[in-house]
Amino acid sequence: MLVVWLGLLTLAAGLVPGLLAGPGWAAFALLPLALLVWGWVMLERNWRSWRYAERSDDLLISRGVLWRQETVVPYGRMQLVEVTSGPLERHFGLASVQLHTAAAATDATIPGLVPAEAERLRDRLTELGEARSAGL
Repeated sequence: MLVVWLGLLTLAAGLVPGLLAGPGWAAFALLPLALLVWGWVMLERNWRSWRYAERSDDLLISRGVLWRQETVVPYGRMQLVEVTSGPLERHFGLASVQLHTAAAATDATIPGLVPAEAERLRDRLTELGEARSAGL
């Protein structure tokens, strides 16, 4: 979305003043272009910050660059594990795993997975969730 919107803004900021007022005014396109480059770097840092670990009793998900956030979801509390893939994710060969629990505040998502890994994780978490909830 960043590339689409700032790319269109860069084109508009360069073409419109460049055609109407002269080529020197096309330099206005540099500001949205700089924002696009900066945003791309920040997106990459954010993307690299996502981590998950399958532990013995729960799943740990951590993310964030400036504000770190860690979510721990016990296997026995999972009610639904689903794999989703929107149009952009499918285009880039990615999928997300979404975990649902009884408390809406503890729902968690792991984005940017390869579809095969997302399906493996879904199957593993479902298996662990069924094993842990059987004793309840």
